[in-house]
Amino acid sequence: MAHSNAGLFLPVMRAGLDHPVTGSVFVDAALPARTGPTPVASPELLEFLTPMAVNGTLPRWTDWWDEADVAPMFSDPTTRRTVIEEQPTLPLSFYEQHIPVPDGWDDHPCSYLLFAPQYEDVATEARERGWRVGHLPGEHLHQIIDPEGTARILIEFARTP
Repeated sequence: MAHSNAGLFLPVMRAGLDHPVTGSVFVDAALPARTGPTPVASPELLEFLTPMAVNGTLPRWTDWWDEADVAPMFSDPTTRRTVIEEQPTLPLSFYEQHIPVPDGWDDHPCSYLLFAPQYEDVATEARERGWRVGHLPGEHLHQIIDPEGTARILIEFARTP
């Protein structure tokens, strides 16, 4: 299972395993290119991020956005504090890279779980690729708001090839 930009790395992880993979699940995640390397960030996102970098390092992800955008992602102050404290700071160069997409990485069932409206186009692309798509309306970090609902859909994906 991969959330957010981790979806771009799923093909490389899959290719690096020495055992069969029975399924991959993308949760409000970016999709790898169908062929060829995938840029981690679009030119527009890089343009947004570049001025934030200090000595080549970006602030934590939640610091990129306005409070009005971040607050609804958390159900309570303790959860928010925990998530914020666990966030790494990443170098801008992380977002400037292209991730390889090995041929045949998706030779197993793939699924997509959509939370946030801004990922609807990505979920549509997953559906066009023939993947199962589930929808649990919420914000981008909805798995911390509704872990039971999220688990229910993930289990359903695992039971249904």
